[in-house]
Amino acid sequence: MYTLIVYDVEEKKVAKVNKFLKTYLNWVQNSVFEGELTDAQLNRIISWIKAHLDLEIDSVMIYTARSEKWLSKKIIGVEKNSTNNIL
Repeated sequence: MYTLIVYDVEEKKVAKVNKFLKTYLNWVQNSVFEGELTDAQLNRIISWIKAHLDLEIDSVMIYTARSEKWLSKKIIGVEKNSTNNIL
C-alpha cells in the first residue's frame, strides 16, 4: 500500500523518528515521509511509534491508499526530495 506519514513530535525526538522512518519510507519534507509499505511494515512502524513516542504529547498521522496511482499530489514551491526514481 502507498503510505504517507506526517508527524509532529517533541523537538528532542525529531531526529530519532526521522532516522527510523527513513528505513522504510522516502523523506519528502520536514516531518513527512511517503512510499510503498507492506501491511507487516506498517504494523512495525505503528508498534515502534507506540513504544517510543508519548501519545499524550506527540502526534503522527498515517494516510494509506491501495497504490500511489490513487493519490493526486500537487507541489507548490520547491520539491525538497522527489520520490521519482528516474534513471
